[in-house]
Amino acid sequence: MSNPIRKSMVWLGLADDQYEYDEPAEPVTPHVQPVVTRAPVTQLPRRASVARVAAPELNEIITVHPRQYRDAQQVAEHFRDGTPVIINLTQMTEAEARRLVDFASGLAFGLRGKIDRVTSKVFLLSPEHIAVTGEEPGGESELEAEFTA
Repeated sequence: MSNPIRKSMVWLGLADDQYEYDEPAEPVTPHVQPVVTRAPVTQLPRRASVARVAAPELNEIITVHPRQYRDAQQVAEHFRDGTPVIINLTQMTEAEARRLVDFASGLAFGLRGKIDRVTSKVFLLSPEHIAVTGEEPGGESELEAEFTA
């Protein structure tokens, strides 16, 4: 038994410890594959490159106060239409809020948008054509600087 794989299989109990014989037990007969005819393939016409839809004019921001995870559909419909959405999760349980944030993250990624945390339970979903400017996370704001003594 000079084959290390065979030894390992025997040690693991996956094979029986038998003597190896030099001659095969059965004569080997070649296996003949049946002839398979294939149907012709018709090429589908290629679509022209996907043109970006002109960005709609920003005239509103939607604020959503979901109470259950099933309210995620409302968030998705507004965001898909190109409208920025503020999601206030203060009325949701911790587990459902986390689930909704995961959904919103995937939605933002899939539609090339962006998700930003405003507070611990408020998030902003902004579409691709919207630029959000503000302070860097962790930076002190002017209000914090004025009120700290």
